[in-house]
Amino acid sequence: MKNGITIFHADDHTLVREGVRALLSTEPDIQLVGEADNGETAISGILSLNPDVTLLDLQMPKKTGVEVITAVKQALPDARILVVTSFADDDHVFSAIKAGALGYLLKDSSPADLLNAIQDVHNGRSSLHPIIAHKVIQELNKPTPLPPTEAPLTERELEILKLIAQGLSNQEIADKLVISERTIRSHVSHILHKLHLANRTQAALYALREGYVQV
Repeated sequence: MKNGITIFHADDHTLVREGVRALLSTEPDIQLVGEADNGETAISGILSLNPDVTLLDLQMPKKTGVEVITAVKQALPDARILVVTSFADDDHVFSAIKAGALGYLLKDSSPADLLNAIQDVHNGRSSLHPIIAHKVIQELNKPTPLPPTEAPLTERELEILKLIAQGLSNQEIADKLVISERTIRSHVSHILHKLHLANRTQAALYALREGYVQV
């Protein structure tokens, strides 16, 4: 039986792993179940242990963090991955988010920020460092080469989009609207397709940009 939130941590720096291990050991509701110092070991460990949340560096030997995210999400579509890295450039940020990372935290963040991000990602909520959130909003504000959707969002889809932007997970939205979680997943898929977005993180930022919700 699981003891709180299970965590897998992949980072090629021993000092970083030891620091995170020490931090998590002080949290009674968080259990570190595995570690890796390269991308290949990270993939096998995550697929074997299926942790609640994976903490993942992007620059690692053998497989990059983005390659890890891609492989894990193909095998475990519901895997919740929180990138923890020192890289804030556009290529790393957008590659990780498009691959399926639910959160993106920089290593200069405080221990409290990391713990809060773990809780958010565990609950299915996007968690972005302020610098990263600003970058993604700027990217969404750029003109898109894709044509606008010919099928506007339905009233129900718009309602769900607003709840996504408020940080609710699929199950929380289902409970609030008194419909099945499977139906919510279907609606979210339709929303992403219509808006030409890669994941719910981008959907939340789109809703923010369009003024559907306020910060």
